[in-house]
Formats: sequence, structure tokens, C-alpha cells
Amino acid sequence: MILKAKHNAVIYPFFKWYTRIKIKGNFKPVKINNNTDEKNLPVLLITNHNSWWDGFWVQYINLQIFKRKFHFMMLEEQLRKFWFLNYTGGFSVRKNSKSIIETLDYSRQLLTDKSNLVLMYPQGKIQSMHEPDFQFERGLEHILKKMKNPVQVIFMVSLVDFFSSDKPGLYLYLQEYAENEFKTEAIQLAFSAFYHNCIEKQKLEAK
Repeated sequence: MILKAKHNAVIYPFFKWYTRIKIKGNFKPVKINNNTDEKNLPVLLITNHNSWWDGFWVQYINLQIFKRKFHFMMLEEQLRKFWFLNYTGGFSVRKNSKSIIETLDYSRQLLTDKSNLVLMYPQGKIQSMHEPDFQFERGLEHILKKMKNPVQVIFMVSLVDFFSSDKPGLYLYLQEYAENEFKTEAIQLAFSAFYHNCIEKQKLEAK
């Protein structure tokens, strides 16, 4: 049995408040480059996994733009260790286990509700933001190919730069994946192209 997401009446609101405080206190500026439209659909958000901060950044984007109930997949051993994250929308995945199918089916179930946002890191590991090549795992394909209702798939790229400031700036780029091709390789290629495009845009921030 997997650990399913919960949204505790005390812990979840605190997490949302803490996210805003944490972001505003540690990054300046915070810039969002949003090329998505509100479609009143469940949201599957795919992002690069480059640091401990990633969950906060996605929740911040969710609070600012998507305003959905936040859900995220997390390794079971980590979720048991940091148990309170289960009460902020975290649900478990155990790699190389039969239960991974249950996790993917649960993700698909969450995406039948338009009030939900599900965060996934399809590369399945932390990877430096300076490494632009991605290798996606196949869970994403399993979810999307079995969906019977429309889902808005969003790419998010998060980049951090100091430039001439003593505090890092946070730059968040959003784009919808509008293709009907759900093979892992196709999504991986599209995300990589978007990532490279974001890097080029990021270079202009220094000028």
C-alpha cells in the first residue's frame, strides 16, 4: 500500500504560508515567465529537479498562478522520515517495486479532478541546473497514455542566478506541452528544447 496524499487543516495552510515567506526571504528578484493559459483542467507539472528548493518553488508557482490543491510524488523512505510532508500533499513512490504501478495509477486518479495539481520530476533524481541533458523515466508515459480526461501538461524550468546582487534571483519559466504525443522520448525532447530556450532567455537577464 502506498502513502496517499493528505491535506491537514493546520499543516497544509502553514506550508502555503511558509512557502511564501521562504521564497520572499531568500530570493530577490523572483521573476515568473508564464506562457500558459488557465484552462480549468487538472494540471500535471513537469520540472527539472535541481535542489532541495524545488517543492517550494512549484508550490509558490501554484499559489501565484494555478491555485490548485498541491500534490507531489516522493520516495517512500523520505516521506516516512519527513512524515509531515504527507499532510501537505506528498504521496509515496518506491522505485523498483510492484507498488510503483499503484503510485502511477494514484497519480492518474488525482488528475481526474480539475482542482488538483500533480508535480512530477520525470528524471527521477536531482540534477544540476547546469546539466541541460535529461533522461526521463517512463512513469509519465504510463500516466498520460491511460488518461481518459484532458489534462493540462505544464513544463517548468527553475534557474537561479546572483548576477550583481548579494542575494540570488529566482527565475521560473512556464510553458504548456500542447502535443498529443505522450511517448517518453517525445516529452523528454520537448522539455529539453524548452530548457535550452530558457537558458538563452536567462543570459539576457545579465545584460
